Amino acid sequence: MNGISFKNPEFFYLLLLLLPMIAWYIWKQKSLGASIQFSSDMGFARIPKSWKYYFRHSVFVLQILSLSMLIVALARPQSSNSWSNVTTKGIDIVIALDISSSMMAMDFKPNRIEAAKDIAIQFISGRANDRFGLVIFSGESFTQCPLTTDRATVINLFNGIESGMIEDGTAIGNGLATAVSRLKDSKAISKVIILLTDGENNRGEIAPVTAAELAKTFGIRVYTVGIGTIGMAPYPVQTPYGVQVQDMKVDIDEVTLQKIATTTDGKYFRATNNNKLAEIYQEIDKLEKSKIDVKEYSKKQEEYLNYALVGGLVLMLGMFLKTTIFRNIP
Repeated sequence: MNGISFKNPEFFYLLLLLLPMIAWYIWKQKSLGASIQFSSDMGFARIPKSWKYYFRHSVFVLQILSLSMLIVALARPQSSNSWSNVTTKGIDIVIALDISSSMMAMDFKPNRIEAAKDIAIQFISGRANDRFGLVIFSGESFTQCPLTTDRATVINLFNGIESGMIEDGTAIGNGLATAVSRLKDSKAISKVIILLTDGENNRGEIAPVTAAELAKTFGIRVYTVGIGTIGMAPYPVQTPYGVQVQDMKVDIDEVTLQKIATTTDGKYFRATNNNKLAEIYQEIDKLEKSKIDVKEYSKKQEEYLNYALVGGLVLMLGMFLKTTIFRNIP
């Protein structure tokens, strides 16, 4: 039974029913006797005993063994556990992504938001031992995905992000505060927020610097990324003649983003193209690793069929022997 677990162990109580069956069989064997009386059995004592005498109880033993195997099958034996705890190394990272309408600017390929998504997905795919979370913000903020080691789920949620999902605006403070709330209870030594935005804080109830102080309190390092070229950027604009691309001025509050990074012992980056944005994520690879507990799923292998087949075969063997070799003649 090494490595075997049982889904329904309560069925083992049925084994107790075998005790009265054994007791009844022993009582029955003792009660059997000859109906003819002899003055002496000395003559019979010299008669050699055949092999049938020694195996006369084999049918009953096979019946008990068969019932035992069927009861084990009912208990549903399985060859592995459903979950295994694994300790590995990694860091906890929450990506806070600005999805305001200005992120549709086309100075990145194909645009800012899609470039930010694609490079973030590449980064997540290359870090198997880290936990990731996702926060999106514009005029308000909310958690798109809590911390998890399930990279496939995080990537799927990234792919579903679009500008306009929530009220427009740029609430950097709210976005950062929401990310902090995702990390504040983390036990990891390294806790990181990657904050990506292309604008200035103009919405929300929490000031960006206040949210940065909150992050510092919980030992969270914030990497701030200002997305956008310097000066003007092409932007799709809806006109009476359809969508047209027009150059618009880029306004990024670099002073605030630098202060957030400095307060939390992080770094500020200015990403002016896809390659620059990819270089920022390479900095995260240099962070200290920390131990985290991961639960890994392991598929169970049902083993009840083997026990049921053995029980059935033993039962048929017992019935065969009872009706042939060990048949009783009245």
